[in-house]
Amino acid sequence: MSMLVSESLGQANLASSHAFCRRLTRSQARNFYYGLKLLPQPKRSAMFTLYAYMRLVDDIADDQDGRSVRQRIDELESWREQTHLILAGREAGGGHLLWPAFTEMIQQYHLPPHVFDDVIAGQRQDLEPEPFETFEQLRQYCYRVAGVVGLASIYIWGFEGGAETEALAVDRGVAFQLTNILRDLKEDAENGRTYIPREDLATVSLSEDDLRSSRGGDAFDRLMRFQIERAESYYRKSSPLEDRIERDCRPTLIAMTRIYHGLLKKMAAQPQRVLSQRVSLSLVRKLIIGWQAVRSR
Repeated sequence: MSMLVSESLGQANLASSHAFCRRLTRSQARNFYYGLKLLPQPKRSAMFTLYAYMRLVDDIADDQDGRSVRQRIDELESWREQTHLILAGREAGGGHLLWPAFTEMIQQYHLPPHVFDDVIAGQRQDLEPEPFETFEQLRQYCYRVAGVVGLASIYIWGFEGGAETEALAVDRGVAFQLTNILRDLKEDAENGRTYIPREDLATVSLSEDDLRSSRGGDAFDRLMRFQIERAESYYRKSSPLEDRIERDCRPTLIAMTRIYHGLLKKMAAQPQRVLSQRVSLSLVRKLIIGWQAVRSR
């Protein structure tokens, strides 16, 4: 095969890989997609790739397709091994459409390798769930499934401030995940997953069974208001982050944060709403947030 033909095939594979990541992000990232669209190229494509990687790993743990826990753990381990091949500058052997775009992302932005190990560890934690006794245990989980996404993102966006900014990015990711946990509280409880620490449930005399049965009342309101304030504290702690990343990426971070923070504020207005419906923002509201974020540049 001539070098020209080989190069053309490689470019075609990369284009197909980028198209796959873009489609997956658009179909699945209901809150992230509108923020990511504000990014300039090639950062936008890299973020679509990062989202696709995280989503595919998450699907291994979450898809209800009849596979056993052992099979899912083995698949996560295979995914981790292929990731490490690429991180080491070698070609992944799995043939997944993701890998060409993922390889390009790694080569361009040099994301910390531990990010991917931590993400996979978080998915294994979901496959072998144990109740969280304390908030510190929950915070570690939030770091693995969301904090590291914030950390990976700033490597693509570009940032200043070193380790201090990395910590801010992790805190922003934790804020997003705490928001997700409250929004999905009923659905998760029905699926046998309770992310609220037992020490917090005990404080208001609620149990995991109470969450599964959608018990509301004053005790639930107190629980939600405490959890909402905790999430708010992570939004506040991470507030300097916008000024630390490159200017062309700030509208994206602003939009994503306003969308997630908007969900939290909506829950704060009516905490018991999460027991009866999935709290969301309208498409119009998301588009307005995106427009405002661009104007704030």
